[in-house]
Amino acid sequence: MKNSSRRDFIKRSSMLASGSLLVPNFLKAMNATNSNLTKGPNGKILVVIQLSGGNDGLNTIIPYRNDIYYRERPQLAIEKRHTLKATDELGFNNSMNKFKELFEEGYVSIINNVGYPNPNRSHFRSMDIWHTASNSHEYLSTGWIGRYLDASCEGCAKPHDAVEISDSLSLALKGKDVKGLAMRSPQSLYRSISTGSAKDLSQLHQDKHHENDQLHYLYKTLIETTSSVDYIHEHSKIYKSKVPYPQNPFARQLKTIAEMIGSGIDTKVYYASLAGFDTHIRQKMQQERLLQTYSDAVHAFIKELKEYNRFNDVMILTFSEFGRRVKQNASQGTDHGTANNLFIMNGNLQKPGFYNEGPNLKNLDAGDLIYDIDFRCVYATLLDKWLDIDAKVILGGEFEGLGFV
Repeated sequence: MKNSSRRDFIKRSSMLASGSLLVPNFLKAMNATNSNLTKGPNGKILVVIQLSGGNDGLNTIIPYRNDIYYRERPQLAIEKRHTLKATDELGFNNSMNKFKELFEEGYVSIINNVGYPNPNRSHFRSMDIWHTASNSHEYLSTGWIGRYLDASCEGCAKPHDAVEISDSLSLALKGKDVKGLAMRSPQSLYRSISTGSAKDLSQLHQDKHHENDQLHYLYKTLIETTSSVDYIHEHSKIYKSKVPYPQNPFARQLKTIAEMIGSGIDTKVYYASLAGFDTHIRQKMQQERLLQTYSDAVHAFIKELKEYNRFNDVMILTFSEFGRRVKQNASQGTDHGTANNLFIMNGNLQKPGFYNEGPNLKNLDAGDLIYDIDFRCVYATLLDKWLDIDAKVILGGEFEGLGFV
């Protein structure tokens, strides 16, 4: 191989090794039979859905009997007659009919007033805090799911133990030693790895004259990656969805996850996201469209899990990096706020419905909601009670568990 070609190849291969695939060191794990993650705690799976941009919780779960809500949002508030009433005080955004059906079936627990001390209103910083489970003044390079991978199976964890349906991997899934796997679909991942680059690297590795450690490492990484890709590709053929999903990218993410679960792929954590919730201007129609996209897709996803009898084994967490301010702005939108609601879904919840009371609009912090529940209490519950691992090790401290599991 000529020097220029070699340099180009190293560049391409380095991108492969450190980019969206992010799959170092798991060749031995592919043949391991003692993986705690593969066995799993009774086959339990966690699906995390991220609503990016800061979803407005007050216009998602509507305090439709609260005069302060209507006073502070004269144009933006959802009218009482349009609210999908769930209790005598709270109801759903009128675009969430399918989600309300899940709620009425007892499959949803809504946790209100979730946040953390000294909140940050930057999208990037607040999302980092949620991804890493750090304090607001700490900067961590590993995510809470990544640390779960690091701690769960030393020496035998596989990148596809945690899969994000995306072109790039979120910080949440990056551990110190083990990182998750990012892909749009098993088919696209297989196509991306089954290129001429693999053949080039194989031939280069077989060249008796080269002693380049970097190329040797890249070759080994590609072999390891290919092993995981082949596993996912072959197993993903086992089950194909029989449920009609909406035709949009977010629904396709959940459909891909449903097919992977149905195929028996030994992934423990799946990660999906829906963007567009930074609604500073003309919020009403934009948020309603997004909430309907979310609601309809989740409904189809849960319907499919129920059809192949896995819903009780799948816990779904939906969060956003922060809520919005109580008062609408001058552009018929809302600005970055603090505490928010989040959703937990499962077929066997211990406390379905509203887990706690809605926000107190009479007691605000400079116009923002005050949090009652630290989001790391939610993580601690999922780690301890669902993923069967000591949450203190992952979160670096003790956080009180909640009773939804």
